[in-house]
Amino acid sequence: MPYRLEGKVALVTGASRGIGRAIALRLAQEGASVAVNHPGEAKEALEVVRLIRSRGGKAISMRADIAHKRQVERMVARVIERFGRIDILVNNAGICPFAEFLDITEETWDRTHDVNLRGVFLCSQAVARHMVERGIHGRIISISSVASYVGGIIQAHYCPAKAGVNLLMKSMATALGPHGITCNSVLPGTVLTDMNRAFLSDPDHRRQTIEHIPLGRLGEPDDVAGAVAFLASDDARYMSGAELVVDGGAFASFQ
Repeated sequence: MPYRLEGKVALVTGASRGIGRAIALRLAQEGASVAVNHPGEAKEALEVVRLIRSRGGKAISMRADIAHKRQVERMVARVIERFGRIDILVNNAGICPFAEFLDITEETWDRTHDVNLRGVFLCSQAVARHMVERGIHGRIISISSVASYVGGIIQAHYCPAKAGVNLLMKSMATALGPHGITCNSVLPGTVLTDMNRAFLSDPDHRRQTIEHIPLGRLGEPDDVAGAVAFLASDDARYMSGAELVVDGGAFASFQ
């Protein structure tokens, strides 16, 4: 199969582990040069870079807290300096510190929204400006969640942030479409990552979760990475403002 992303440059936020790691590896497999962003997990990020390079790909590690504008702008400038351009942005970085509604502090609320929503805005704006200036018909893809469609007992801070991502991407699709830039969201269901590993380590929680998934298993990071690779490619060139659900059929059978 031909490399669908050969000659492209991708920036993936939160790419040192979990879903972001799988996305970075998949985009590199498809031929893209990849900037692996991390908030301070240098060892893990460098391992992703090493894996990509060992397979003949090009990759660099980029530290930045995406909730801070200056760090985002420096990161974007460094990626352009190193690779010459950015064709694909994947807004993957996110946090979900599980907490009961009455126990959520203002600090936890603010940090959750700063990373999950503000960070998407800052990264998207910085990269979109570059794309528009260079005339690049780019791809901006944000990792949202099926939790953006429903409430969560221990996710009352996370759910509205992800709902905001969905509408931000639709607004961007409208604003950036005339420049040939597509903007789409990927909404994973329950994917086993470090974020939910402790919760799913409980046998009852794990069993109950899987019982509501028609395909009968938890999602894997590679399941999400495949959807992102599709949206980043020319196969999805006429898709923009879309929400691509990757959840094993769970939301379709929601009761």
